[in-house]
Amino acid sequence: MPATIRPRRSVLFMPGSNPRALEKARALPADALIFDLEDAVAPEAKETARSTVAAALTAGGYAPRELVLRVNPLDTAWGHADLATAATLHIDAVLLPKIEHAERVRLTIDLLDALGAPPELAVWCMIETPLGVLGAPEIAAASPRVAALVAGTADLANDLHARQTRDRLPLLTSLSLVLLAARAHGRAVLDGVHLDLADVEGFAAECRQGRELGFDGKTLIHPDQIGPANAIFAPSAEEVARAKRLIAAYSEANASGKGAARFEGRLIEALHVEEARRTLALADAVAEREHAQ
Repeated sequence: MPATIRPRRSVLFMPGSNPRALEKARALPADALIFDLEDAVAPEAKETARSTVAAALTAGGYAPRELVLRVNPLDTAWGHADLATAATLHIDAVLLPKIEHAERVRLTIDLLDALGAPPELAVWCMIETPLGVLGAPEIAAASPRVAALVAGTADLANDLHARQTRDRLPLLTSLSLVLLAARAHGRAVLDGVHLDLADVEGFAAECRQGRELGFDGKTLIHPDQIGPANAIFAPSAEEVARAKRLIAAYSEANASGKGAARFEGRLIEALHVEEARRTLALADAVAEREHAQ
Protein backbone atom coordinates (compact mmCIF):
# COMPACT_ATOMS: atom_id res chain seq x y z
CA MET A 1 0.00 0.00 0.00
CA PRO A 2 1.39 3.45 -0.87
CA ALA A 3 2.43 5.63 2.03
CA THR A 4 0.19 8.45 0.82
CA ILE A 5 -3.23 8.11 -0.72
CA ARG A 6 -4.63 11.06 -2.64
CA PRO A 7 -8.42 11.22 -2.98
CA ARG A 8 -9.56 11.34 -6.58
CA ARG A 9 -13.26 10.68 -6.05
CA SER A 10 -14.40 13.59 -8.20
CA VAL A 11 -12.30 14.92 -11.08
CA LEU A 12 -14.07 17.78 -12.85
CA PHE A 13 -13.34 18.88 -16.41
CA MET A 14 -13.29 22.68 -16.65
CA PRO A 15 -13.58 24.30 -20.11
CA GLY A 16 -10.51 26.49 -20.48
CA SER A 17 -12.40 29.04 -22.53
CA ASN A 18 -14.92 29.82 -19.76
CA PRO A 19 -13.45 32.34 -17.26
CA ARG A 20 -16.62 32.28 -15.14
CA ALA A 21 -16.40 28.51 -14.71
CA LEU A 22 -12.72 28.75 -13.80
CA GLU A 23 -13.56 31.34 -11.14
CA LYS A 24 -16.39 29.25 -9.65
CA ALA A 25 -14.12 26.20 -9.51
CA ARG A 26 -12.17 27.74 -6.64
CA ALA A 27 -15.13 27.03 -4.36
CA LEU A 28 -16.15 23.60 -5.66
CA PRO A 29 -15.57 20.51 -3.46
CA ALA A 30 -14.00 18.44 -6.23
CA ASP A 31 -10.89 16.45 -5.39
CA ALA A 32 -9.26 17.43 -8.69
CA LEU A 33 -9.80 19.88 -11.53
CA ILE A 34 -8.86 19.28 -15.15
CA PHE A 35 -8.38 22.55 -17.01
CA ASP A 36 -9.34 21.50 -20.51
CA LEU A 37 -7.71 22.96 -23.60
CA GLU A 38 -8.79 20.11 -25.87
CA ASP A 39 -12.33 18.78 -26.42
CA ALA A 40 -14.10 21.54 -24.51
CA VAL A 41 -12.53 24.35 -26.57
CA ALA A 42 -13.36 25.27 -30.16
CA PRO A 43 -10.37 25.59 -32.55
CA GLU A 44 -10.76 29.36 -32.85
CA ALA A 45 -10.66 29.71 -29.06
CA LYS A 46 -7.60 27.53 -28.33
CA GLU A 47 -5.06 30.33 -27.98
CA THR A 48 -7.34 32.47 -25.81
CA ALA A 49 -8.23 29.48 -23.62
CA ARG A 50 -4.55 28.74 -22.99
CA SER A 51 -3.96 32.30 -21.81
CA THR A 52 -7.12 32.28 -19.71
CA VAL A 53 -6.17 29.07 -17.94
CA ALA A 54 -2.60 30.23 -17.37
CA ALA A 55 -3.86 33.45 -15.79
CA ALA A 56 -6.33 31.61 -13.57
CA LEU A 57 -3.74 29.11 -12.34
CA THR A 58 -1.18 31.85 -11.77
CA ALA A 59 -3.73 33.76 -9.68
CA GLY A 60 -4.18 30.62 -7.54
CA GLY A 61 -6.89 29.91 -5.02
CA TYR A 62 -7.50 26.29 -6.05
CA ALA A 63 -5.74 24.50 -3.18
CA PRO A 64 -6.00 21.80 -1.92
CA ARG A 65 -7.40 20.40 -5.16
CA GLU A 66 -5.20 18.41 -7.51
CA LEU A 67 -4.69 20.50 -10.65
CA VAL A 68 -4.35 18.98 -14.09
CA LEU A 69 -4.03 20.57 -17.54
CA ARG A 70 -5.45 18.64 -20.50
CA VAL A 71 -3.42 19.64 -23.53
CA ASN A 72 -4.05 19.19 -27.22
CA PRO A 73 -2.26 16.33 -29.00
CA LEU A 74 1.30 16.99 -30.08
CA ASP A 75 0.40 16.54 -33.74
CA THR A 76 -2.02 19.48 -33.66
CA ALA A 77 -1.24 23.15 -34.14
CA TRP A 78 -1.60 23.80 -30.40
CA GLY A 79 0.05 20.80 -28.72
CA HIS A 80 3.61 22.11 -28.38
CA ALA A 81 2.51 25.52 -27.09
CA ASP A 82 0.18 23.84 -24.59
CA LEU A 83 3.10 21.83 -23.19
CA ALA A 84 5.31 24.90 -23.08
CA THR A 85 2.68 26.62 -20.97
CA ALA A 86 2.18 23.55 -18.77
CA ALA A 87 5.92 23.54 -18.02
CA THR A 88 5.61 26.98 -16.40
CA LEU A 89 2.47 26.46 -14.31
CA HIS A 90 2.02 25.28 -10.72
CA ILE A 91 0.05 22.15 -11.59
CA ASP A 92 0.24 18.53 -10.52
CA ALA A 93 -0.12 16.80 -13.87
CA VAL A 94 -0.57 17.10 -17.61
CA LEU A 95 -3.38 15.03 -19.13
CA LEU A 96 -2.54 13.67 -22.58
CA PRO A 97 -5.52 12.91 -24.84
CA LYS A 98 -6.01 9.85 -27.04
CA ILE A 99 -2.82 8.08 -26.03
CA GLU A 100 -2.33 4.85 -28.00
CA HIS A 101 1.38 4.07 -27.64
CA ALA A 102 3.98 4.28 -24.89
CA GLU A 103 6.35 6.09 -27.24
CA ARG A 104 4.05 9.13 -27.34
CA VAL A 105 4.17 9.28 -23.54
CA ARG A 106 7.95 9.14 -23.45
CA LEU A 107 8.22 11.75 -26.21
CA THR A 108 5.93 14.10 -24.31
CA ILE A 109 7.86 13.69 -21.07
CA ASP A 110 11.15 14.37 -22.88
CA LEU A 111 9.63 17.49 -24.38
CA LEU A 112 8.33 18.67 -21.00
CA ASP A 113 11.82 18.22 -19.57
CA ALA A 114 13.34 20.17 -22.46
CA LEU A 115 10.83 22.95 -21.84
CA GLY A 116 11.92 23.21 -18.22
CA ALA A 117 9.04 21.46 -16.49
CA PRO A 118 9.75 20.38 -12.91
CA PRO A 119 10.77 16.71 -12.68
CA GLU A 120 7.88 15.97 -10.33
CA LEU A 121 5.27 17.04 -12.90
CA ALA A 122 3.19 13.93 -13.49
CA VAL A 123 1.51 12.72 -16.65
CA TRP A 124 -2.02 11.33 -16.89
CA CYS A 125 -3.05 9.41 -20.01
CA MET A 126 -6.48 9.35 -21.62
CA ILE A 127 -7.32 5.86 -22.87
CA GLU A 128 -10.16 6.52 -25.28
CA THR A 129 -9.60 4.46 -28.42
CA PRO A 130 -9.46 0.71 -29.13
CA LEU A 131 -5.70 0.97 -29.77
CA GLY A 132 -5.31 2.81 -26.48
CA VAL A 133 -7.12 0.09 -24.58
CA LEU A 134 -5.03 -2.65 -26.18
CA GLY A 135 -1.86 -0.67 -25.48
CA ALA A 136 -2.80 0.32 -21.93
CA PRO A 137 -0.26 -1.97 -20.20
CA GLU A 138 2.65 -0.46 -22.14
CA ILE A 139 1.27 3.05 -21.66
CA ALA A 140 0.99 2.56 -17.90
CA ALA A 141 4.56 1.26 -17.80
CA ALA A 142 5.98 3.97 -20.10
CA SER A 143 7.49 6.06 -17.28
CA PRO A 144 7.43 6.44 -13.51
CA ARG A 145 5.94 9.87 -14.25
CA VAL A 146 2.70 8.25 -15.44
CA ALA A 147 0.46 8.74 -12.41
CA ALA A 148 -2.99 7.86 -13.75
CA LEU A 149 -4.96 6.34 -16.60
CA VAL A 150 -8.26 8.00 -17.45
CA ALA A 151 -10.95 6.07 -19.30
CA GLY A 152 -12.38 8.16 -22.12
CA THR A 153 -15.66 6.29 -22.43
CA ALA A 154 -17.46 8.71 -24.76
CA ASP A 155 -14.88 8.50 -27.56
CA LEU A 156 -14.32 4.81 -26.92
CA ALA A 157 -18.01 3.95 -27.21
CA ASN A 158 -18.14 5.88 -30.47
CA ASP A 159 -15.13 4.03 -31.91
CA LEU A 160 -16.54 0.67 -30.82
CA HIS A 161 -19.97 1.49 -32.30
CA ALA A 162 -21.25 0.48 -28.87
CA ARG A 163 -24.78 1.15 -27.68
CA GLN A 164 -25.36 3.42 -24.68
CA THR A 165 -26.82 1.15 -22.01
CA ARG A 166 -27.48 1.75 -18.31
CA ASP A 167 -25.34 -1.24 -17.27
CA ARG A 168 -22.44 -0.22 -19.60
CA LEU A 169 -22.06 -3.87 -20.55
CA PRO A 170 -20.65 -2.96 -24.02
CA LEU A 171 -17.78 -1.11 -22.29
CA LEU A 172 -16.99 -3.49 -19.45
CA THR A 173 -14.21 -5.34 -21.27
CA SER A 174 -12.47 -2.07 -22.12
CA LEU A 175 -12.94 -0.64 -18.63
CA SER A 176 -11.53 -3.81 -17.09
CA LEU A 177 -8.48 -3.80 -19.38
CA VAL A 178 -7.69 -0.19 -18.48
CA LEU A 179 -8.16 -0.99 -14.80
CA LEU A 180 -5.92 -4.06 -15.00
CA ALA A 181 -3.17 -2.10 -16.76
CA ALA A 182 -3.27 0.67 -14.17
CA ARG A 183 -3.20 -1.64 -11.17
CA ALA A 184 -0.50 -3.87 -12.66
CA HIS A 185 1.81 -0.84 -12.67
CA GLY A 186 0.64 0.91 -9.51
CA ARG A 187 -1.19 3.76 -11.24
CA ALA A 188 -4.38 5.53 -10.27
CA VAL A 189 -7.30 4.93 -12.62
CA LEU A 190 -10.37 7.07 -13.25
CA ASP A 191 -13.73 6.16 -14.74
CA GLY A 192 -15.17 8.04 -17.71
CA VAL A 193 -17.76 10.81 -17.80
CA HIS A 194 -21.54 10.47 -17.69
CA LEU A 195 -22.98 12.76 -20.36
CA ASP A 196 -26.70 12.70 -19.50
CA LEU A 197 -26.95 15.42 -16.86
CA ALA A 198 -30.67 14.80 -16.39
CA ASP A 199 -30.09 11.14 -15.52
CA VAL A 200 -29.13 11.58 -11.88
CA GLU A 201 -29.99 7.99 -10.98
CA GLY A 202 -27.97 6.65 -13.89
CA PHE A 203 -24.97 8.72 -12.87
CA ALA A 204 -25.10 7.33 -9.32
CA ALA A 205 -25.38 3.80 -10.72
CA GLU A 206 -22.27 4.39 -12.86
CA CYS A 207 -20.37 5.65 -9.82
CA ARG A 208 -21.35 2.57 -7.82
CA GLN A 209 -20.36 0.30 -10.69
CA GLY A 210 -17.05 2.12 -11.12
CA ARG A 211 -16.21 1.77 -7.46
CA GLU A 212 -17.20 -1.90 -7.45
CA LEU A 213 -14.88 -2.49 -10.40
CA GLY A 214 -12.02 -0.78 -8.55
CA PHE A 215 -11.77 2.73 -10.01
CA ASP A 216 -10.44 5.48 -7.74
CA GLY A 217 -13.03 8.00 -8.84
CA LYS A 218 -14.95 9.45 -11.74
CA THR A 219 -14.32 12.19 -14.24
CA LEU A 220 -17.15 14.72 -14.31
CA ILE A 221 -18.58 17.33 -16.66
CA HIS A 222 -20.78 19.33 -14.27
CA PRO A 223 -20.47 20.57 -10.66
CA ASP A 224 -23.77 18.90 -9.75
CA GLN A 225 -22.02 15.54 -10.16
CA ILE A 226 -19.38 16.27 -7.51
CA GLY A 227 -21.48 15.51 -4.42
CA PRO A 228 -22.68 12.05 -5.51
CA ALA A 229 -19.22 11.05 -6.73
CA ASN A 230 -17.60 12.17 -3.48
CA ALA A 231 -20.12 10.20 -1.42
CA ILE A 232 -19.98 6.99 -3.45
CA PHE A 233 -16.21 6.78 -3.89
CA ALA A 234 -15.47 7.54 -0.22
CA PRO A 235 -15.47 4.79 2.43
CA SER A 236 -18.73 4.86 4.37
CA ALA A 237 -18.84 4.99 8.16
CA GLU A 238 -19.88 1.35 8.12
CA GLU A 239 -16.92 0.40 5.91
CA VAL A 240 -14.52 2.25 8.21
CA ALA A 241 -15.93 0.53 11.30
CA ARG A 242 -15.72 -2.88 9.62
CA ALA A 243 -12.11 -2.24 8.55
CA LYS A 244 -11.16 -1.46 12.14
CA ARG A 245 -12.87 -4.61 13.42
CA LEU A 246 -11.16 -6.73 10.76
CA ILE A 247 -7.70 -5.40 11.63
CA ALA A 248 -8.33 -6.03 15.32
CA ALA A 249 -9.54 -9.59 14.69
CA TYR A 250 -6.54 -10.41 12.53
CA SER A 251 -4.11 -8.89 15.04
CA GLU A 252 -5.59 -11.01 17.79
CA ALA A 253 -5.30 -14.18 15.69
CA ASN A 254 -1.78 -13.25 14.60
CA ALA A 255 -0.70 -12.75 18.20
CA SER A 256 -1.65 -16.35 18.91
CA GLY A 257 0.43 -17.62 16.01
CA LYS A 258 -2.31 -17.90 13.38
CA GLY A 259 -1.85 -16.64 9.84
CA ALA A 260 -5.57 -16.46 9.20
CA ALA A 261 -8.66 -15.66 11.23
CA ARG A 262 -12.41 -16.14 11.10
CA PHE A 263 -14.12 -12.77 10.90
CA GLU A 264 -17.87 -12.31 10.67
CA GLY A 265 -18.24 -15.75 9.13
CA ARG A 266 -15.42 -15.37 6.58
CA LEU A 267 -11.77 -16.34 6.49
CA ILE A 268 -9.42 -13.36 6.45
CA GLU A 269 -5.67 -13.22 5.74
CA ALA A 270 -2.96 -10.57 5.46
CA LEU A 271 -4.26 -9.37 2.08
CA HIS A 272 -7.60 -8.48 3.66
CA VAL A 273 -5.79 -6.51 6.36
CA GLU A 274 -3.87 -4.60 3.70
CA GLU A 275 -7.13 -3.61 1.98
CA ALA A 276 -8.68 -2.64 5.33
CA ARG A 277 -5.72 -0.40 6.07
CA ARG A 278 -6.08 1.17 2.64
CA THR A 279 -9.75 1.87 3.44
CA LEU A 280 -8.77 3.65 6.65
CA ALA A 281 -6.00 5.60 4.91
CA LEU A 282 -8.44 6.74 2.22
CA ALA A 283 -11.02 7.74 4.83
CA ASP A 284 -8.37 9.80 6.64
CA ALA A 285 -7.25 11.44 3.39
CA VAL A 286 -10.85 12.29 2.49
CA ALA A 287 -11.45 13.80 5.93
CA GLU A 288 -8.27 15.85 5.66
CA ARG A 289 -9.25 17.08 2.19
CA GLU A 290 -12.74 18.09 3.27
CA HIS A 291 -11.40 19.87 6.34
CA ALA A 292 -8.97 21.86 4.19
CA GLN A 293 -11.61 23.06 1.73
